[in-house]
Amino acid sequence: MILLTGFEPFGGAAFNPSTAIAEGAARILRESGADAVSELLTCAFAQAPAELNSLLDLHGPDVVINLGLAEGRKSLSLEKVAINHVDARIPDNAGAQPIDEPVLAGAPNAYFSTLPLKAAMQH
Repeated sequence: MILLTGFEPFGGAAFNPSTAIAEGAARILRESGADAVSELLTCAFAQAPAELNSLLDLHGPDVVINLGLAEGRKSLSLEKVAINHVDARIPDNAGAQPIDEPVLAGAPNAYFSTLPLKAAMQH
């Protein structure tokens, strides 16, 4: 089972393409015979982790692909490092704007992907 997530619009935007991409990718995967589902996460720092944990419990995925919007980037990018640090440029949809806070207290400072990301971007 593959779980793909996108986020609701935020920062005054009417649309967040991460959701449409997650939905489209899940549909293509299902059409190819894979078991895949897309889900929407709220754009609120305090709520999104609990929502994701609930989705993990609900679906029990083997693979999770979390999509997001990096405003200003000109193309798709894959992140090699997930940093355990929040420094919000603008408030989230609940009005929170954490500065210099860990995503998960007591966790490592960063998590590195073991996937062949550069090779994946070449295909």
